[in-house]
Amino acid sequence: MTVLDRIRTTDTATNLRAGVLVLAAVAIAGTAVELATERHWNGVVQLVPWFALAALAASWVLTAWRPRPASLSAARVLAALVLLASLYGIWEHLESNLNAGWLDAVYSAGWESLSAGTRWWYAITKTVGAAPPLAPGILAQAALLVMLSTWRHPAMTDLDRCPQTGDGVRPPG
Repeated sequence: MTVLDRIRTTDTATNLRAGVLVLAAVAIAGTAVELATERHWNGVVQLVPWFALAALAASWVLTAWRPRPASLSAARVLAALVLLASLYGIWEHLESNLNAGWLDAVYSAGWESLSAGTRWWYAITKTVGAAPPLAPGILAQAALLVMLSTWRHPAMTDLDRCPQTGDGVRPPG
């Protein structure tokens, strides 16, 4: 059976789920390459994304390879933890840039006189500091893709379905 034959004989949701998992895999691999090229391993805080990446890869494997209700639930938990780690990374990058503002050649003289909003804007836009504030967001994106691929997964049908109505929505009361 060729790939095209398989695509033609598989339902749309399964094909979309596979596509979402491919996007997540590309994000995971790309993030690993990016972290390695940036030599992002100096100190404990810089190791957090590596552990998050390992957890995300495990979450991907649990979802993509022989999914079962328990493995999909574990994948969701791991992906949620990676999402939190990503938010922590965004905060760390913003804080690093904010703390570097007074060292900036252009803004150091008047850094303290700038409004808090302006200083935060300069940190967010990387006008000051070297840390890319949105880079950790790729971990969140990949985690959300893995979580999306588990939504209404056929392996979870018995757990997700309401015994009274047979659909994914429980009746009130």
